[in-house]
Amino acid sequence: MTDTSKQVILNYQNFDKIVSNNFILVDFWAKWCVPCKILDPILEEVAEELKGKVLIGKVNVDDNRVLSAKFGVANIPTMLLFKNGEKVHQFYGVQPKEIFLNTINKKLKIK
Repeated sequence: MTDTSKQVILNYQNFDKIVSNNFILVDFWAKWCVPCKILDPILEEVAEELKGKVLIGKVNVDDNRVLSAKFGVANIPTMLLFKNGEKVHQFYGVQPKEIFLNTINKKLKIK
């Protein structure tokens, strides 16, 4: 498992294993995506605030087209929230940190 700061790099080989046993917010992104670049520091803050409770995963859509298709990701950034392998919520576009935190806490019942 590769880690960039507080975010776990996901791909077709490790996705199911990591997602099935964790609370994880998965960011589908691309290097060329400007909104994805804007979102990244927000997700870093979310990762810091939820450290030890929720993982933040990253899926590069250019390198992982099969995963993108599997979850119907047509636009980026798209973030999927998983609870023990089951998708429980989906976010589209850049969102404020508070939206992520409130929704994650409510959906995962971690606070």
